[in-house]
Amino acid sequence: MTYYLRRWWMSDVIVVGAGVVGAACAYYAARAGLDVTVLDRGPVAGGTTGSGEGNVLVSDKEPGPELELAVLSNRLWRDLAGHGGFEFEAKGGLVVAETGEVQRQLGELAAKQDVEHVIVPGPELREHEPHLTNELAGGVFYPQDAQVQPMLAAARLLELGAGSFGHGTLRLRLGAEVSGVIRSGERIRGVRTTHGDVLGDAVINAAGTWGGEVAALAGVNLPILPRRGFILVTEPLPEPLIRHKVYTAAYVTNVASDSADLETSAVIEGTPAGTVLIGASRERVGFDRTTSVPVLAKLAAQAVALFPALREVRAIRSYCGFRPYCPDHLPVIGADPRVSGLYHACGHEGAGIGLAPATGHLLAQLITGGRPDLDLHSFRPDRFAESQEAP
Repeated sequence: MTYYLRRWWMSDVIVVGAGVVGAACAYYAARAGLDVTVLDRGPVAGGTTGSGEGNVLVSDKEPGPELELAVLSNRLWRDLAGHGGFEFEAKGGLVVAETGEVQRQLGELAAKQDVEHVIVPGPELREHEPHLTNELAGGVFYPQDAQVQPMLAAARLLELGAGSFGHGTLRLRLGAEVSGVIRSGERIRGVRTTHGDVLGDAVINAAGTWGGEVAALAGVNLPILPRRGFILVTEPLPEPLIRHKVYTAAYVTNVASDSADLETSAVIEGTPAGTVLIGASRERVGFDRTTSVPVLAKLAAQAVALFPALREVRAIRSYCGFRPYCPDHLPVIGADPRVSGLYHACGHEGAGIGLAPATGHLLAQLITGGRPDLDLHSFRPDRFAESQEAP
Protein backbone atom coordinates (compact mmCIF):
# COMPACT_ATOMS: atom_id res chain seq x y z
CA MET A 1 0.00 0.00 0.00
CA THR A 2 1.45 3.38 -0.99
CA TYR A 3 0.79 6.54 0.99
CA TYR A 4 1.50 10.14 0.11
CA LEU A 5 3.24 11.54 3.16
CA ARG A 6 3.77 14.88 4.77
CA ARG A 7 5.18 15.55 8.24
CA TRP A 8 3.09 13.07 10.13
CA TRP A 9 2.47 15.26 13.18
CA MET A 10 0.58 17.90 11.15
CA SER A 11 -2.76 17.32 9.45
CA ASP A 12 -6.07 18.93 8.54
CA VAL A 13 -8.01 15.97 9.93
CA ILE A 14 -7.00 13.35 12.49
CA VAL A 15 -9.02 10.14 12.42
CA VAL A 16 -8.80 8.00 15.56
CA GLY A 17 -9.51 4.42 14.51
CA ALA A 18 -8.50 2.38 11.45
CA GLY A 19 -11.60 0.21 11.23
CA VAL A 20 -13.95 0.51 8.29
CA VAL A 21 -15.72 3.60 9.67
CA GLY A 22 -12.44 5.41 10.30
CA ALA A 23 -11.16 4.31 6.90
CA ALA A 24 -14.29 5.68 5.23
CA CYS A 25 -13.93 8.98 7.08
CA ALA A 26 -10.31 9.21 5.94
CA TYR A 27 -11.17 8.28 2.36
CA TYR A 28 -13.89 10.89 1.92
CA ALA A 29 -11.90 13.60 3.73
CA ALA A 30 -8.86 12.99 1.51
CA ARG A 31 -11.07 12.93 -1.58
CA ALA A 32 -12.43 16.32 -0.48
CA GLY A 33 -8.89 17.73 -0.55
CA LEU A 34 -7.97 17.47 3.12
CA ASP A 35 -4.71 16.16 4.54
CA VAL A 36 -5.58 13.24 6.81
CA THR A 37 -3.74 11.27 9.47
CA VAL A 38 -5.29 7.98 10.62
CA LEU A 39 -4.20 6.69 14.04
CA ASP A 40 -4.78 3.29 15.59
CA ARG A 41 -3.18 1.53 18.54
CA GLY A 42 -3.44 -1.77 16.65
CA PRO A 43 -3.60 -2.92 13.02
CA VAL A 44 -6.05 -1.89 10.32
CA ALA A 45 -9.44 -3.51 11.05
CA GLY A 46 -8.09 -4.90 14.33
CA GLY A 47 -11.30 -4.31 16.30
CA THR A 48 -14.98 -4.72 15.45
CA THR A 49 -14.37 -4.56 11.69
CA GLY A 50 -12.09 -7.59 11.70
CA SER A 51 -14.73 -9.64 13.52
CA GLY A 52 -17.64 -8.65 11.30
CA GLU A 53 -19.52 -10.40 8.52
CA GLY A 54 -19.45 -7.45 6.12
CA ASN A 55 -23.17 -6.71 6.08
CA VAL A 56 -24.45 -3.95 3.81
CA LEU A 57 -28.13 -4.07 4.74
CA VAL A 58 -31.27 -2.03 4.36
CA SER A 59 -33.59 -4.92 5.28
CA ASP A 60 -32.98 -4.82 9.05
CA LYS A 61 -33.53 -1.08 9.54
CA GLU A 62 -36.69 0.42 10.98
CA PRO A 63 -38.13 3.36 9.01
CA GLY A 64 -36.43 6.57 10.05
CA PRO A 65 -32.99 8.19 10.11
CA GLU A 66 -30.91 4.99 10.25
CA LEU A 67 -32.71 3.54 7.23
CA GLU A 68 -32.11 6.79 5.33
CA LEU A 69 -28.44 6.51 6.28
CA ALA A 70 -28.39 2.88 5.13
CA VAL A 71 -29.97 3.69 1.76
CA LEU A 72 -27.39 6.42 1.11
CA SER A 73 -24.58 4.13 2.21
CA ASN A 74 -25.83 1.30 0.03
CA ARG A 75 -25.58 3.55 -3.00
CA LEU A 76 -22.10 4.70 -2.01
CA TRP A 77 -20.93 1.11 -1.52
CA ARG A 78 -21.99 0.32 -5.06
CA ASP A 79 -20.01 3.31 -6.33
CA LEU A 80 -16.97 2.18 -4.34
CA ALA A 81 -17.32 -1.38 -5.63
CA GLY A 82 -16.48 -0.07 -9.08
CA HIS A 83 -12.89 0.43 -7.90
CA GLY A 84 -12.59 -3.29 -7.08
CA GLY A 85 -10.84 -4.87 -4.12
CA PHE A 86 -13.79 -5.07 -1.72
CA GLU A 87 -15.21 -8.51 -2.55
CA PHE A 88 -18.53 -6.71 -2.95
CA GLU A 89 -21.40 -9.13 -3.55
CA ALA A 90 -24.79 -7.72 -4.51
CA LYS A 91 -26.38 -10.95 -3.32
CA GLY A 92 -29.61 -9.63 -1.80
CA GLY A 93 -31.12 -10.59 1.54
CA LEU A 94 -33.95 -12.98 2.34
CA VAL A 95 -35.78 -12.51 5.65
CA VAL A 96 -37.85 -15.59 6.51
CA ALA A 97 -40.88 -16.12 8.77
CA GLU A 98 -41.73 -19.25 10.74
CA THR A 99 -45.45 -18.40 11.03
CA GLY A 100 -48.13 -16.63 9.07
CA GLU A 101 -48.39 -13.90 11.70
CA VAL A 102 -44.67 -13.17 11.49
CA GLN A 103 -44.93 -13.11 7.69
CA ARG A 104 -47.71 -10.53 7.97
CA GLN A 105 -45.52 -8.40 10.25
CA LEU A 106 -42.58 -8.66 7.86
CA GLY A 107 -44.79 -7.48 5.01
CA GLU A 108 -46.02 -4.50 7.03
CA LEU A 109 -42.44 -3.54 7.94
CA ALA A 110 -41.29 -3.79 4.32
CA ALA A 111 -44.15 -1.53 3.19
CA LYS A 112 -43.20 1.09 5.79
CA GLN A 113 -39.52 0.91 4.86
CA ASP A 114 -40.37 1.96 1.31
CA VAL A 115 -37.30 0.24 -0.19
CA GLU A 116 -37.19 -2.29 -3.00
CA HIS A 117 -38.56 -5.64 -1.81
CA VAL A 118 -40.49 -8.69 -2.93
CA ILE A 119 -42.97 -10.58 -0.74
CA VAL A 120 -42.20 -14.31 -1.08
CA PRO A 121 -44.96 -16.83 -0.22
CA GLY A 122 -43.85 -20.00 1.53
CA PRO A 123 -44.11 -22.29 -1.54
CA GLU A 124 -41.83 -19.90 -3.49
CA LEU A 125 -39.01 -19.66 -0.94
CA ARG A 126 -37.08 -22.51 -2.52
CA GLU A 127 -36.94 -20.60 -5.79
CA HIS A 128 -34.65 -18.20 -3.93
CA GLU A 129 -32.93 -20.76 -1.68
CA PRO A 130 -33.29 -24.38 -2.88
CA HIS A 131 -31.91 -25.87 0.37
CA LEU A 132 -34.21 -24.02 2.78
CA THR A 133 -36.45 -26.03 5.07
CA ASN A 134 -40.08 -26.47 4.03
CA GLU A 135 -41.22 -25.44 7.54
CA LEU A 136 -41.50 -21.72 6.78
CA ALA A 137 -44.51 -19.51 6.12
CA GLY A 138 -42.79 -17.13 3.72
CA GLY A 139 -40.36 -14.27 3.60
CA VAL A 140 -39.35 -10.94 2.11
CA PHE A 141 -36.53 -10.58 -0.41
CA TYR A 142 -34.47 -7.35 -0.42
CA PRO A 143 -32.41 -7.00 -3.64
CA GLN A 144 -30.34 -4.10 -2.25
CA ASP A 145 -28.76 -6.11 0.56
CA ALA A 146 -25.12 -6.86 -0.14
CA GLN A 147 -21.86 -8.07 1.37
CA VAL A 148 -18.23 -6.94 1.49
CA GLN A 149 -15.13 -8.53 3.00
CA PRO A 150 -14.70 -6.22 6.00
CA MET A 151 -10.91 -6.29 6.43
CA LEU A 152 -10.34 -5.87 2.70
CA ALA A 153 -12.88 -3.04 2.71
CA ALA A 154 -11.05 -1.06 5.41
CA ALA A 155 -7.66 -1.56 3.78
CA ARG A 156 -8.98 -0.71 0.32
CA LEU A 157 -10.63 2.52 1.51
CA LEU A 158 -7.33 3.63 3.02
CA GLU A 159 -5.49 2.69 -0.15
CA LEU A 160 -7.92 4.61 -2.34
CA GLY A 161 -7.81 7.60 0.00
CA ALA A 162 -4.04 7.66 -0.32
CA GLY A 163 -4.27 7.54 -4.10
CA SER A 164 -4.17 10.39 -6.52
CA PHE A 165 -7.79 10.90 -7.48
CA GLY A 166 -8.37 13.29 -4.58
CA HIS A 167 -6.37 16.43 -3.85
CA GLY A 168 -5.65 15.63 -0.23
CA THR A 169 -3.20 13.21 1.34
CA LEU A 170 -3.57 10.28 3.72
CA ARG A 171 -1.08 9.14 6.33
CA LEU A 172 -1.58 5.94 8.35
CA ARG A 173 0.11 5.58 11.74
CA LEU A 174 -0.42 2.22 13.45
CA GLY A 175 0.68 1.29 16.97
CA ALA A 176 -0.05 4.85 18.11
CA GLU A 177 -2.47 4.85 21.03
CA VAL A 178 -4.24 8.14 21.72
CA SER A 179 -3.72 9.14 25.34
CA GLY A 180 -5.03 12.70 25.45
CA VAL A 181 -6.12 15.75 23.51
CA ILE A 182 -4.36 19.03 22.79
CA ARG A 183 -6.39 22.21 23.23
CA SER A 184 -6.05 25.83 22.27
CA GLY A 185 -8.60 27.58 24.44
CA GLU A 186 -11.89 25.72 24.00
CA ARG A 187 -10.87 24.12 20.71
CA ILE A 188 -9.15 20.80 20.13
CA ARG A 189 -5.97 21.21 18.13
CA GLY A 190 -4.72 17.64 18.10
CA VAL A 191 -4.09 14.51 20.12
CA ARG A 192 -1.32 13.05 22.21
CA THR A 193 -0.21 9.54 21.35
CA THR A 194 2.33 7.01 22.53
CA HIS A 195 4.46 8.12 19.55
CA GLY A 196 4.16 11.85 20.06
CA ASP A 197 1.71 14.65 19.37
CA VAL A 198 -0.37 14.94 16.20
CA LEU A 199 -1.76 18.39 15.41
CA GLY A 200 -4.80 19.06 13.26
CA ASP A 201 -7.82 21.29 12.74
CA ALA A 202 -10.35 18.49 13.26
CA VAL A 203 -10.34 15.23 15.24
CA ILE A 204 -12.74 12.44 14.26
CA ASN A 205 -13.48 9.88 16.94
CA ALA A 206 -13.97 6.65 14.97
CA ALA A 207 -12.77 4.35 17.75
CA GLY A 208 -15.68 1.89 17.63
CA THR A 209 -16.28 0.16 20.96
CA TRP A 210 -13.67 2.46 22.51
CA GLY A 211 -15.45 5.57 21.21
CA GLY A 212 -16.67 6.41 24.70
CA GLU A 213 -13.13 6.28 26.07
CA VAL A 214 -11.81 8.58 23.34
CA ALA A 215 -14.69 11.00 23.96
CA ALA A 216 -13.87 10.99 27.67
CA LEU A 217 -10.32 12.17 26.87
CA ALA A 218 -11.96 15.32 25.52
CA GLY A 219 -14.20 15.59 28.59
CA VAL A 220 -17.48 14.55 26.97
CA ASN A 221 -19.83 11.62 27.53
CA LEU A 222 -20.76 9.01 24.93
CA PRO A 223 -22.48 5.96 26.48
CA ILE A 224 -20.98 3.36 24.11
CA LEU A 225 -20.56 -0.19 25.41
CA PRO A 226 -19.37 -3.45 23.79
CA ARG A 227 -22.00 -6.00 22.75
CA ARG A 228 -20.43 -9.41 22.11
CA GLY A 229 -21.33 -11.65 19.21
CA PHE A 230 -20.10 -15.06 17.98
CA ILE A 231 -19.78 -16.37 14.44
CA LEU A 232 -19.36 -20.00 13.36
CA VAL A 233 -17.42 -20.77 10.18
CA THR A 234 -17.90 -24.02 8.26
CA GLU A 235 -15.47 -25.94 6.10
CA PRO A 236 -15.33 -24.75 2.47
CA LEU A 237 -18.05 -26.37 0.38
CA PRO A 238 -17.41 -27.56 -3.18
CA GLU A 239 -20.66 -26.01 -4.42
CA PRO A 240 -22.53 -22.95 -3.10
CA LEU A 241 -25.24 -24.00 -0.67
CA ILE A 242 -26.66 -20.57 0.17
CA ARG A 243 -27.25 -17.89 -2.44
CA HIS A 244 -28.22 -14.87 -0.35
CA LYS A 245 -27.93 -13.53 3.15
CA VAL A 246 -30.70 -15.39 4.96
CA TYR A 247 -31.99 -14.57 8.40
CA THR A 248 -35.08 -15.00 10.52
CA ALA A 249 -37.37 -12.19 11.61
CA ALA A 250 -36.00 -12.53 15.16
CA TYR A 251 -32.78 -10.90 13.97
CA VAL A 252 -34.54 -7.58 13.45
CA THR A 253 -36.01 -7.79 16.95
CA ASN A 254 -32.64 -8.64 18.53
CA VAL A 255 -30.87 -5.76 16.80
CA ALA A 256 -33.38 -3.34 18.36
CA SER A 257 -33.34 -4.96 21.80
CA ASP A 258 -32.06 -3.18 24.91
CA SER A 259 -31.46 -6.39 26.82
CA ALA A 260 -28.00 -7.17 28.17
CA ASP A 261 -28.83 -10.89 28.22
CA LEU A 262 -27.98 -13.41 25.54
CA GLU A 263 -30.13 -13.27 22.41
CA THR A 264 -29.65 -15.37 19.29
CA SER A 265 -31.22 -15.51 15.85
CA ALA A 266 -30.36 -17.44 12.70
CA VAL A 267 -28.23 -15.46 10.24
CA ILE A 268 -26.60 -17.52 7.50
CA GLU A 269 -24.67 -16.77 4.32
CA GLY A 270 -22.00 -18.15 2.05
CA THR A 271 -18.68 -16.52 1.12
CA PRO A 272 -16.62 -16.46 -2.10
CA ALA A 273 -14.18 -18.86 -0.38
CA GLY A 274 -16.92 -21.50 -0.08
CA THR A 275 -17.34 -21.29 3.69
CA VAL A 276 -20.65 -20.57 5.38
CA LEU A 277 -20.89 -17.94 8.13
CA ILE A 278 -23.41 -18.67 10.89
CA GLY A 279 -24.62 -16.12 13.45
CA ALA A 280 -25.86 -14.22 15.25
CA SER A 281 -25.64 -13.73 19.00
CA ARG A 282 -25.79 -10.62 21.16
CA GLU A 283 -24.96 -10.09 24.82
CA ARG A 284 -23.31 -7.42 26.94
CA VAL A 285 -20.51 -9.03 28.95
CA GLY A 286 -17.86 -6.33 28.71
CA PHE A 287 -14.81 -7.34 26.68
CA ASP A 288 -14.91 -10.99 27.74
CA ARG A 289 -13.65 -13.07 24.79
CA THR A 290 -14.22 -16.44 26.44
CA THR A 291 -15.66 -18.88 23.89
CA SER A 292 -19.15 -20.00 24.87
CA VAL A 293 -19.79 -23.53 23.62
CA PRO A 294 -23.53 -23.35 24.51
CA VAL A 295 -23.92 -20.23 22.37
CA LEU A 296 -22.11 -21.85 19.45
CA ALA A 297 -24.26 -24.98 19.81
CA LYS A 298 -27.40 -22.83 19.71
CA LEU A 299 -26.21 -21.03 16.58
CA ALA A 300 -25.47 -24.34 14.89
CA ALA A 301 -28.90 -25.75 15.79
CA GLN A 302 -30.65 -22.65 14.42
CA ALA A 303 -28.69 -22.89 11.18
CA VAL A 304 -29.55 -26.57 10.71
CA ALA A 305 -33.23 -25.80 11.37
CA LEU A 306 -33.18 -23.38 8.41
CA PHE A 307 -30.85 -25.35 6.15
CA PRO A 308 -31.04 -29.08 7.02
CA ALA A 309 -28.17 -29.84 4.63
CA LEU A 310 -25.80 -28.07 7.04
CA ARG A 311 -26.20 -31.00 9.43
CA GLU A 312 -23.56 -32.86 7.38
CA VAL A 313 -21.17 -29.89 7.22
CA ARG A 314 -18.34 -29.42 9.72
CA ALA A 315 -17.76 -26.18 11.61
CA ILE A 316 -14.00 -25.54 11.56
CA ARG A 317 -13.69 -22.44 13.72
CA SER A 318 -15.49 -19.65 15.52
CA TYR A 319 -14.69 -16.09 16.43
CA CYS A 320 -16.23 -13.29 18.44
CA GLY A 321 -16.35 -9.54 18.16
CA PHE A 322 -17.74 -6.56 20.04
CA ARG A 323 -20.32 -4.25 18.51
CA PRO A 324 -20.26 -0.62 19.73
CA TYR A 325 -23.68 -0.38 21.37
CA CYS A 326 -25.57 2.90 21.94
CA PRO A 327 -28.68 2.84 24.15
CA ASP A 328 -30.93 4.31 21.44
CA HIS A 329 -29.45 2.07 18.70
CA LEU A 330 -28.41 5.01 16.54
CA PRO A 331 -24.80 5.86 15.67
CA VAL A 332 -23.12 9.05 16.81
CA ILE A 333 -22.24 11.15 13.77
CA GLY A 334 -21.39 14.83 13.62
CA ALA A 335 -19.66 17.75 15.28
CA ASP A 336 -19.67 17.78 19.06
CA PRO A 337 -21.10 21.15 20.17
CA ARG A 338 -19.44 20.70 23.57
CA VAL A 339 -15.89 20.71 22.18
CA SER A 340 -15.00 22.72 19.08
CA GLY A 341 -13.03 20.73 16.51
CA LEU A 342 -14.21 17.32 17.77
CA TYR A 343 -16.31 15.10 15.53
CA HIS A 344 -17.70 11.62 16.18
CA ALA A 345 -18.25 8.62 13.92
CA CYS A 346 -18.95 5.73 16.24
CA GLY A 347 -21.68 3.73 18.00
CA HIS A 348 -22.92 1.95 14.85
CA GLU A 349 -23.30 -1.36 16.73
CA GLY A 350 -23.44 -4.20 14.15
CA ALA A 351 -24.18 -1.90 11.20
CA GLY A 352 -20.85 -0.07 10.99
CA ILE A 353 -19.61 -1.80 7.86
CA GLY A 354 -22.81 -1.09 5.99
CA LEU A 355 -23.08 2.51 7.21
CA ALA A 356 -19.41 3.45 6.92
CA PRO A 357 -19.43 5.17 3.51
CA ALA A 358 -22.39 7.41 4.35
CA THR A 359 -20.81 8.29 7.70
CA GLY A 360 -17.53 9.31 6.09
CA HIS A 361 -19.23 11.12 3.23
CA LEU A 362 -21.46 13.18 5.52
CA LEU A 363 -18.64 14.11 7.89
CA ALA A 364 -16.43 15.21 5.01
CA GLN A 365 -19.23 17.47 3.81
CA LEU A 366 -19.62 18.89 7.32
CA ILE A 367 -15.91 19.48 7.91
CA THR A 368 -15.43 21.22 4.57
CA GLY A 369 -18.32 23.59 5.25
CA GLY A 370 -20.86 21.93 2.99
CA ARG A 371 -24.42 21.00 3.75
CA PRO A 372 -24.66 17.26 4.49
CA ASP A 373 -26.90 15.23 2.20
CA LEU A 374 -28.83 13.97 5.24
CA ASP A 375 -30.01 15.74 8.38
CA LEU A 376 -27.64 14.62 11.18
CA HIS A 377 -29.82 15.85 14.05
CA SER A 378 -30.89 12.33 15.13
CA PHE A 379 -27.23 11.28 15.34
CA ARG A 380 -25.98 14.32 17.28
CA PRO A 381 -23.31 13.57 19.91
CA ASP A 382 -24.93 15.59 22.72
CA ARG A 383 -28.29 13.79 22.67
CA PHE A 384 -27.40 11.75 25.75
CA ALA A 385 -27.66 13.06 29.31
CA GLU A 386 -24.23 13.61 30.81
CA SER A 387 -24.88 10.97 33.45
CA GLN A 388 -26.48 8.46 31.06
CA GLU A 389 -24.98 5.02 30.70
CA ALA A 390 -26.21 2.20 28.50
CA PRO A 391 -28.72 0.11 30.51
